[in-house]
Amino acid sequence: MKKKHIILQALSAITLLVASSSCSKKIDEAYANPNALVKQPIETLLPNIIANMCISNTAQGSLYGPQNDGQYVGRYVQFWATNTSLNQYDQMGQTTTNSTAAAADIGGSQWAMHYYGMGQNITKVIEWGTEEGKWDYVGAAYAMRAFGWLAVTDMHGEAILKDAFDPTRLVFSYDTQQEIYEEAKRCCRLAIENLSKTGGAVSSANLELGAKYCSMKGDVEKWKKFTYGIMARIYHRTTNKADYKADSVIHYANLAAQTNADNSYILFEGVTSPKSSYYGPLRGNIQTFRQTRFVTDLMSGTNAAFPTAVIDPRAWYKLRENANGTFKGIRPNKGLNDGLAANDVPPNFFGLAAIATTPAVDRYIFGNDMPWPLMTASEMQFLIAEANYRRGQKGAARTAYINGITLDFDMLPATYPRNIPPARVITGAVRDAYLANPLVVPALADFNLSHIMLQKYIALYGFGFMETWADMRRYHYTDPETGTTRQVYTDFAPPTGSDLFANNKGNWIYRVRPRYNSEFLYNVDALSKIGALALDFHTKRQWFTEP
Repeated sequence: MKKKHIILQALSAITLLVASSSCSKKIDEAYANPNALVKQPIETLLPNIIANMCISNTAQGSLYGPQNDGQYVGRYVQFWATNTSLNQYDQMGQTTTNSTAAAADIGGSQWAMHYYGMGQNITKVIEWGTEEGKWDYVGAAYAMRAFGWLAVTDMHGEAILKDAFDPTRLVFSYDTQQEIYEEAKRCCRLAIENLSKTGGAVSSANLELGAKYCSMKGDVEKWKKFTYGIMARIYHRTTNKADYKADSVIHYANLAAQTNADNSYILFEGVTSPKSSYYGPLRGNIQTFRQTRFVTDLMSGTNAAFPTAVIDPRAWYKLRENANGTFKGIRPNKGLNDGLAANDVPPNFFGLAAIATTPAVDRYIFGNDMPWPLMTASEMQFLIAEANYRRGQKGAARTAYINGITLDFDMLPATYPRNIPPARVITGAVRDAYLANPLVVPALADFNLSHIMLQKYIALYGFGFMETWADMRRYHYTDPETGTTRQVYTDFAPPTGSDLFANNKGNWIYRVRPRYNSEFLYNVDALSKIGALALDFHTKRQWFTEP
């Protein structure tokens, strides 16, 4: 990471803070900044830290966050594909270190989020919050640091841990994914410890001043549930390891969100582009995306795992119908010319056949002001379902599976009711009829792992690209369920042959190279030690994916 020796000169409450050395501290004391205090109120630091968990918009770090990287990860898991062929991300490719895309930091947004956008800002909230007895702020800061550690290592594998946030260093060494997971757990424990404190300057109203743009706001119990959900995710990453702890996954998931009222969202005003979701029409970032054949087959009854020949009622919320009123998708690297009749070609996520600034009808997470889920109760139920299934408790797994589907159904009309055809609005009766279908919820003897993972895929569709990518890599995209020939992600077909990026050398993607504008400009020796200079480094399997 690039060393940043700058004197703290906050031009606004959300300007990126960088820790100064002892020498620059003396300069600060001798020459006070006339524009802003060296020490800022932590209530004014928290909003941009929170924004980084989705997408940031400041002069000191715009477009940091998962929404940016999700454009590319969403293609790896086939949430969407590009409307033209020869897109290297549709081909499971990654940027080369000397490319224009690399210089633009494609795939480096979560890296920048964690080390820069959140980085020293979180350190200062912890330091100053401790001094001021604002333990709720300290706890929220630790929770978001854990979120950052998990996001960075899930995306990149090895990353900078021990040397991180040290402004006295010129170069930084990389640490293992296992160490980073342990640090994320440590931060979660510190988050819970501090969020559980009372007294001092703890105040729900004061915490909400900094957290008004997330659904947790000033409610420390919701912040705890968010933290426990991170813990459940971390423990669940290691399903391929001999010491995988299903009981820990279930324990923490049960302490996390249990109802949709507990869901964690980032909130947008949507009135201007900077205050809108990165996936909304005002920002114009995803106009060339189209839903894929995999997800439309899954939700329209043509996937072998759910051959119901009945459209999943959630399709009218999450997907886009074509001119024929049906749901069709495209395959990666095939563009719109994929054997579809003109009226079967899917519009984009704003309901348009071509690029335009005004949506015909925006739905779901693709609206300017739509809440962006960070974590849902539905996801937690699917974690519980898979963990129970793995430990042989199929009855408990099936119950959690039903709960996960139910929660996803209930979230849609409550949170995303806009522009749904009246005849397609989800009601309790519609939900119950879907769950009563024995092909959706089979008898216990026929219930299998594919049911869980594919319904989790649907529940996370559109926003849960990082969690879905972690899941797919755990199953190496096309693994069969142990002891069967049944592919866990039934009918999922990653690119092969000429549809696969040339630098992949025939392999699928398992990581993204570290951020170009820090590591490949200033930290090359450290990169070479982990093999990151190889053109196919992105196909190197991560630690959590292996036995």
